[in-house]
Parts: sequence; structure tokens; C-alpha cells
Amino acid sequence: MAKFLKLIKNNKGATAIEYGLIAALIAVAAIGAMQSIGGKLSTTFNNVSNNLK
Repeated sequence: MAKFLKLIKNNKGATAIEYGLIAALIAVAAIGAMQSIGGKLSTTFNNVSNNLK
């Protein structure tokens, strides 16, 4: 019973999960930003290519 109570009081796993969720949120935000920038960059390169012809 003492081991079970000690396991309940242990919060190291919760901290690891929180860090994992923060990392996932940052990754989702980075992917969204890169997609937005990628589309604008593609348009810019197409414009440059068309003007060089």
C-alpha cells in the first residue's frame, strides 16, 4: 500500500507529459508558419522567374 501511495504522489511523469505537449504545440505552430511562408516564397520565385524571361 505504501508503494501505491508513493506512486500517486510522484509527479515526474506529469511534467514529462507537459513538456511533450508544449513541444507538440510549438511544432504545430512552426509547421503552420512554414506553410504560410512557403506559399509566399513560391509566389515570389515565380514572379522573378516570369520577369527574367
